[in-house]
Amino acid sequence: MTVAEPSPIPEPQEPTNPVPDQDLVKRLLDEMELTYVIDDEGDLAAPWEHLRIYFTFRGEGDQRVFSVRTFYDRPLKIRNKQQLLESIDEWNRTSWWPKVYTFTTDDAIRLIGEKQTLIGTGVCLEHFTSCMASWIRSAIQFDTWIVEQLA
Repeated sequence: MTVAEPSPIPEPQEPTNPVPDQDLVKRLLDEMELTYVIDDEGDLAAPWEHLRIYFTFRGEGDQRVFSVRTFYDRPLKIRNKQQLLESIDEWNRTSWWPKVYTFTTDDAIRLIGEKQTLIGTGVCLEHFTSCMASWIRSAIQFDTWIVEQLA
């Protein structure tokens, strides 16, 4: 009986899928014909009339995260907080994204929506582009939806 030689251990290869960065997101926003700015902290933001969507990168290596965070600029009154929380709970139960939460000050409530994904090992560009467009669309849809809920 002949014993076969073990196969050599393959050398690690560079990832075939790129790790997204701010330049890629800018390019995708340009392709979507969306306006964006770079804020004082160097974060990329796309402003709309009643909301701002931030595209940020945090972490290192395999743990690098891409975050799409929406700040809804409609100040909501404290007296409507219970109805608002019930509506947000419904949205979070029935929608994939953004997941929305409140930030309460002494006289107003602000809404923030988030979606994050790990990108440290690279991404398929088609999937990343599709997700990013979907996250933007959903963030805008939430703004319309919450206004209808609170009307």
